[in-house]
Amino acid sequence: MAPSAHRTRAAAVLRMKQIALDNQGRTIRRLRAQLATERRGLATTKKELEDTQVALEASHKVIVGLTEIGLSMSKKIEKMKVKKQQVKANHVECHQKFQARIHEAEDSMQAQHLIIEALVEEKDSLLQTIQGLKEAKNALAPFDDEWEEEPEEQPEEEEIEDIPLGEGEIDDE
Repeated sequence: MAPSAHRTRAAAVLRMKQIALDNQGRTIRRLRAQLATERRGLATTKKELEDTQVALEASHKVIVGLTEIGLSMSKKIEKMKVKKQQVKANHVECHQKFQARIHEAEDSMQAQHLIIEALVEEKDSLLQTIQGLKEAKNALAPFDDEWEEEPEEQPEEEEIEDIPLGEGEIDDE
């Protein structure tokens, strides 16, 4: 082999190594660019995850607040139900008391009516007895068609005397 062939071979090997190094450099630059892109994507994803975490924490606080409001409203509703039952019970009690009073008044009115009927019957009986006695004596019945009405006495208006009051004197007696 000729010495120029060695040089040509050595140059070819060097060129091949240079090409391989260039290819490796390009691959490294491409991988570094991909790595930078991935890092930016990861940073963006990390930022989105942090934002999501903040939003989740805020949502959790809102849910806790709404839960507390719901519990408070449930307690208020229960109190209102109890109050409504108490009002209803009071209403029923008042209604029963009024019904009892109405029945008492009706019973009283019925008793008064019976008493009035008995008095009317007794009056009629007394009038008949008086009529019978008058007829027995051949006298006129005391209750004829004509009634003598007595004039109503009008009470005289009493004059009120003006009583002079002493200046500054107060009588405690």
